[in-house]
Amino acid sequence: MKTRLTLTPGQKGTKKLLQQYGDQLVCIRYRYNPELKRKYKTVELIVEESPWISDNSKSIMKKESKFNKPVKVRIGYSETDLRDQIKNSGGRWKQEDKAWLLPYRKAVEFGLESRIVK
Repeated sequence: MKTRLTLTPGQKGTKKLLQQYGDQLVCIRYRYNPELKRKYKTVELIVEESPWISDNSKSIMKKESKFNKPVKVRIGYSETDLRDQIKNSGGRWKQEDKAWLLPYRKAVEFGLESRIVK
């Protein structure tokens, strides 16, 4: 069997089936069997929907969580402009460590990777 035409909902020739199936309709296919000389109209429907996280999105989430992890950064007392930037981006001063606490992505953004306290 060969598929000659695939229509998506809203295209010419899909109105009746769109009324019948609504948002469940994914596509309509016209298939042909040359041996039997038959033409078939088929529909693809959504019958169930559930949340799904792909393996790829899990790795992206892990990377994002690494970038959001707070790190301690040391800056000099006289670096007032940099200190103000860190404050404005949500950084907090940690007196006991004598360092600023901010998300790793912000440390990278400000070019402070070399100043991260281990």
